[in-house]
Amino acid sequence: MSPNPPVVVHDVTALGELVAGARRQGKRIGLVPTMGALHEGHLSLVRTCRSECGFTVVSVFVNPSQFGPSEDFGKYPRTLEADVQALASVGTDVVFAPASDAMYGPGHATWVEVGAVAEPLEGQCRPGHFRGVATIVLKLFNLVGADVAYFGQKDYQQTLVVKQMVRDLDLPIAICVCPTV
Repeated sequence: MSPNPPVVVHDVTALGELVAGARRQGKRIGLVPTMGALHEGHLSLVRTCRSECGFTVVSVFVNPSQFGPSEDFGKYPRTLEADVQALASVGTDVVFAPASDAMYGPGHATWVEVGAVAEPLEGQCRPGHFRGVATIVLKLFNLVGADVAYFGQKDYQQTLVVKQMVRDLDLPIAICVCPTV
């Protein structure tokens, strides 16, 4: 059990202040991006992050841009209170749970298209899905400024998309793909 519950922030400014404080202390920053409804697989990513980084940020954001028109964004589970309790048990420092308008403000018009790696498999069945994934992951990378981000091997194509984006855009972040739990 964690001695302190995670700090839950909903706005970008508060997130930036917490991360800047950890950075001033010389801590390595880790990010575990999620859409919430956390399970043991997510918690295993957080445990790995905690073992390798001095400061752990977990994002909980149900990203509307990765849902297609026939997919039910409205029914995706939103369990923030339970998620925060679970994250406290594994020692998370910060939970970043922004509202949609904090991530996609009025007039948002910029998107990340990753190319061929996003086209087959899930990309073929869910057109636009990886555009939404890549866009929100890039936004999270920029907002958190993490040194390393943790993803599950279960989401194999997503990890390929993220790695391609990091390479192509010369992003200063390491990607750690952890075994499926």
